[in-house]
Amino acid sequence: MTAPGAIAPTLSTASGWLLGQAGESFWLPPPDSTLAGAVDPVFYFILWVSVFFFGLITLLMVLFLVRFRRRAGIGPTPSPSHNTPLEVTWSVIPLILVILIFYFGFTGYMDMRVPPREAYEIHVVAQRWQWMFKYPNGHVDENLHVPVDQAVRLIMQSKDVIHSLFIPDFRVKMDVVPGRYTKTWFQAKEPGQHLLLCTEYCGTGHSDMSATVFVHAAGKFEKWLADAGKFMEDLPPAERGELLYRRHGCQGCHSADGTAKTGPSFQGIFGQTHAFTNAPPTQVDENYIRESILEPSAKVRQGYSDKMNSYKGSLNDEEIADLIEFIKSLK
Repeated sequence: MTAPGAIAPTLSTASGWLLGQAGESFWLPPPDSTLAGAVDPVFYFILWVSVFFFGLITLLMVLFLVRFRRRAGIGPTPSPSHNTPLEVTWSVIPLILVILIFYFGFTGYMDMRVPPREAYEIHVVAQRWQWMFKYPNGHVDENLHVPVDQAVRLIMQSKDVIHSLFIPDFRVKMDVVPGRYTKTWFQAKEPGQHLLLCTEYCGTGHSDMSATVFVHAAGKFEKWLADAGKFMEDLPPAERGELLYRRHGCQGCHSADGTAKTGPSFQGIFGQTHAFTNAPPTQVDENYIRESILEPSAKVRQGYSDKMNSYKGSLNDEEIADLIEFIKSLK
């Protein structure tokens, strides 16, 4: 098996010559990960082979239309049954091209599927309509932070439907499927920020399911991770709850300003009495909020569908208490 990006020297020179430039092009975003060396050359090779044969076939078609058009006084003439050299040529050349495309594509695919042993692991949880990234020290963030020049392995799972993680600048795309783990990896080449998207339609908020990838310079990722792990300890409970509200995707279904969404708004909800389709009217207090987070199907509010996932195992009692304080603060 070749090392990541090993096919780049074979094809990148040709593609760079054809494009007249390196890096970002009309067709592709900047190649900001080592995996671009396994993707871009194959893309450009297929592109220019297609362009060449499209032009050749179109030119010959026009030429034959003019050369062999029907003319007055000239009737049809017998044609030879076959032309062996021509038939061999149009069979062998496409065969060679297909074999080359398969070889370069397969070696690149294997490089993209097998991460280095020393890759840094980050767990990814996808749910409508939010990404969550969990780091080895327990910190959870709604954006992805990674070190530069180090392989990063993403271990991904979905809480609801199929999502698909896509980082265009890194040439990384992998479906996130409920009920199983999927994995992918990349290695960023330079510090900077990049867009992360969901490219599998997952409901009304699909277009809002995005995040930012922060690539930290050498030595700065470790400092960020240490500071991020302690950041919430210094915040009041209501502010910690607001962070958890954003990080766990609550805002996708529950607004904090009274706006109607898939679920009821949190604004002014504490202390109210609500009616339910499967339970008697209940006052919104601490116990009700805790039950709704852990057992959302126990009481389904009238006018809303039973679509919420349980956060049992995702939020501990302290975090639930912080969320309760945040909801209380939304007068």
